[in-house]
Amino acid sequence: MIERPARRNSGVISIPVDGFRAAVAIEATDAAGGEFFATAPPELREQVPTTPAATRFVLTFSTGETRTVFGSGLIGRRPLPQPGEVFDHLVQIADRSLSVSKTHVEFGEHDGTLWIADRFSGNGTIVRRLDDGAMRCEPGRRYLVPRGSRVELAEQFFIVS
Repeated sequence: MIERPARRNSGVISIPVDGFRAAVAIEATDAAGGEFFATAPPELREQVPTTPAATRFVLTFSTGETRTVFGSGLIGRRPLPQPGEVFDHLVQIADRSLSVSKTHVEFGEHDGTLWIADRFSGNGTIVRRLDDGAMRCEPGRRYLVPRGSRVELAEQFFIVS
């Protein structure tokens, strides 16, 4: 008989995304921070469920910037959705060393916890959880990022609270 060590929860989640599309369009930008805000078009406003207490996360970046986010989004030097993709936030990081990719990670929320997925970045993404050590993210897979964790985007990072 072969004994295998007990597997710990990797924090990786799989959520089917076939046919998933957020029902909001990006319309305006904040000139100061470069962050985009989304609102639903008039014909979809009644169809979009509104949650008064949407889970919000504060991302504190190594650059000194802080962003409060909810829903879904992209983070990078100059994040850009692919055709047909729609996000609540496009968060731009100032990175003079160019170590962060233009569109480095995607994020979202699952059961009140933030998740991130590396978008095939050039320098990779590492999640450092308080209780679990460091984990290099495999591109395209979603990883849960509990509050207090640090996400390293090449030479930059952010802390989730």
